[in-house]
Amino acid sequence: MIASRRLALTALLGLGLACSKQSTTPTPAPQQARPNPEAATPTGGAEEGPARPAGQGPGGAGAAGADAQPRPYDRVITAAAKTRDGLFKTHMVGTKLYFEIPMARFNEELLLVIRGAKVPVNLGYGGQQLGPTRVVRWERVGNRVMLRSVSFETVADADNPMYQAVKNSNNDIILGAFNVESWGKDSSAVIEVTRLYTAPPPELGPGNRVRTQPDANRSYVERVQSFPTNVEVEANLTYPPPPQGAGAAGGGGNQFAATATETATILMHWSMIQLPAKPMMPRLADKRIGFFSLEQIDYSRPEQRSETREYIVRWRLEKKDPSAAMSEPVKPITYYVDAATPEWLKPYVRQGIEDWQPAFEAAGFRRAIVAADPPTREQDPDWSPEDARYSVVRWLASTVENAQGPNVHDPRTGEILESDIYMYHNIMNLQRSWYFTQVGHLDPRASQWPFPSELMGELVRFVVAHEVGHTLGYQHDQKGSSTYPVDSVRSKTWVAKMGHSPSIMDYSRFNYTAQAEDGIPLTDLIPRVGPYDKYTARWGYTPIPTAKTSDEERPTLDRWAREQDATPWFRFNLSDSRGSDPGDQSEAVGDADPVKATGWGLKSIRQIIPLLIPATVQEGHDYADLDQMYSRLIQQWTREMNHVAIMVGGADAQEKYAGQAGPRYTPWSKARQKEAVAFLNANALATPSYFLDTRILRLIEVEGALRRINQAQSGVLTTLFNDRRLERLVEFEALAAAPREAYGLSEMLADVRGGVWGELTAGGVISAPRRELQRSYLTLAANKITPPATAVPANIPPQFAANFGPARATSDIKAAFRAELRTVDAAAASAIGRTNDRMTRAHLQAVRDQIKEILEPGK
Repeated sequence: MIASRRLALTALLGLGLACSKQSTTPTPAPQQARPNPEAATPTGGAEEGPARPAGQGPGGAGAAGADAQPRPYDRVITAAAKTRDGLFKTHMVGTKLYFEIPMARFNEELLLVIRGAKVPVNLGYGGQQLGPTRVVRWERVGNRVMLRSVSFETVADADNPMYQAVKNSNNDIILGAFNVESWGKDSSAVIEVTRLYTAPPPELGPGNRVRTQPDANRSYVERVQSFPTNVEVEANLTYPPPPQGAGAAGGGGNQFAATATETATILMHWSMIQLPAKPMMPRLADKRIGFFSLEQIDYSRPEQRSETREYIVRWRLEKKDPSAAMSEPVKPITYYVDAATPEWLKPYVRQGIEDWQPAFEAAGFRRAIVAADPPTREQDPDWSPEDARYSVVRWLASTVENAQGPNVHDPRTGEILESDIYMYHNIMNLQRSWYFTQVGHLDPRASQWPFPSELMGELVRFVVAHEVGHTLGYQHDQKGSSTYPVDSVRSKTWVAKMGHSPSIMDYSRFNYTAQAEDGIPLTDLIPRVGPYDKYTARWGYTPIPTAKTSDEERPTLDRWAREQDATPWFRFNLSDSRGSDPGDQSEAVGDADPVKATGWGLKSIRQIIPLLIPATVQEGHDYADLDQMYSRLIQQWTREMNHVAIMVGGADAQEKYAGQAGPRYTPWSKARQKEAVAFLNANALATPSYFLDTRILRLIEVEGALRRINQAQSGVLTTLFNDRRLERLVEFEALAAAPREAYGLSEMLADVRGGVWGELTAGGVISAPRRELQRSYLTLAANKITPPATAVPANIPPQFAANFGPARATSDIKAAFRAELRTVDAAAASAIGRTNDRMTRAHLQAVRDQIKEILEPGK
């Protein structure tokens, strides 16, 4: 579940690539000259040097003092050392950890991935990545070794005049400093790195999850492994509880992560991986295509400005037979199924992984992605799911109802190197809720809990396939479900061929528009890899052998992107539509026509309500399950109603580049917007009395039914009265060639008034649910006239910041709502004299008092 194109990845890495016209390999600005080994201190001296001063920081012994003389090798790496050879040698001598770094490894860029292999309860989950991935390099300075963090945020080619200026403004930070304890063969430097891992600097620790420093007496290196391309280190770190009121520790951790309030012991795992010796040629990103991307400012470009370059994030796939239209890859994408996965679910997890094989066939690769079981301890005692060489679908013991699909990629090229998918155990409860509240009327298996294994297995398979899509570089595609003709999603033949949404990356869960008479097979109610996913794989993964640089690929990629003009279901969300596109919304099916689709959805909901008690009430159990599913069915109702509300002030959006005909934004017609408000008046603002079923309510609560209904209806009103939506109504009318053909703000508010306040003209008793709705209307209106202070959340990109905060002071919104309240006040005054119901009269008098306070506060 990854969000925006830039936010998700640049916030994670802040790294990228530059590509010059001379070469597809970047020249990062901060490269340092390689030290001359002949100028360094002689290696392997026969005499023992002076004693070391005690190091205080993560740099290890002697890091804080002056250079010390190296000692004989066998005095440092004694016979008791446990040595592993690989990327470089590692030695455990008692509790001390030494790295023996050969000259070939100095100034080489390595990828550092930090995970928590084991964590305390309520402090995340074992196997999750902690903090950002970063590139590091070992740098030798005399008798000392520095560990630097390398940035690719800005670059320039080494032969470009800007190179030195960029380098001077992009100096790499030093994460640790180490004295050379001894010299090994071929000028290899032996350094002690124990405290780099037992007392890591903030950049290499668990981030904001802790606010103190590790207790040295309770922290130690547990395991170290060296392989040909990577070094893996694990250390148990014990953090004492923070003092009351202590601030966050910093260090790049997730600001929303749980923070330790008591003593916490974390088994940290660091993977230091060799980046590909031959960088993959990067592929330029395109806003029309739904790939995640990394970006970088490249000062080597010929444009007369600082040029931001974006490259998609994808796996490296190369054909065994480059001349064949269809070939197996040299190296397939392999995902291991976590041994912790419930045994009965493993076949479905494997299927979810390999469901992507047809998508890669569209790119010319057969069996490009495969599932595998991890080796047993007997087969490979060194194998670890935390090892960053392996991609694993992790099964986490968690009450969180979610799943995630992040990836680790080469910041120079966007090449995905490894992906771990996080499947939280309670994802099954979420899938049960979605399935029951959307298609429970069609599948008798949904009326029993637990679900049959084959049904829950298929739902888990769907989630795995969705998350695999993220790890292949795909963003969400909420646009897709609106590109199918609305009647098609109820067509048995269409759905069998195309699915009810063209992309499994759409949040278009289960086909809630379907009815029993449609005859759609149960398997076709569940999303699957679709035509959009195959098209996007073709765009992102098909080799273009005639292109030798990223720029040379652009004409072909542009031609493929323009296929969206003729084939709507190839389209992707327009990144800056700011919530205006009624077709770009999550949890929707058939949103080419939200009114029609939601009408079918309501028909489904009304059929599901009678199934609630049979599906959730079990002999000898309480009614918590009934309470949860009843609440979630109301949430589904609210969600579908909001699909209609978004039509108001809506504009169809299609991302286009120059040369493609037509505008990027086309406001929806007045007729369609009025139809939406009329539908909401009849179905959302009118009391949904079918939810007020006392057989259910008297089992789950002594009171609260009115509050639930009011919250749901208020949510729809809040969507309608969104400030950006209201401002669009004003602007669309102002820019219309014929203003009467536009659906203006005043007309929309008058139509909504008719739905909320209809009793004022019709007369009669105003029921309790309606009175609550009317009071909610007044509260929302008051907030439009006197907006409460609203802070823009931190880290919101500028293009999204406009969605937060009140309407502009110069807009028509305040005046329009003042006029509406005066009209409501006059109608209430007239209605008071026509009613004999005491509660209705009291309500209307209170309405008038509240309106007066809103319009004339303090009087």
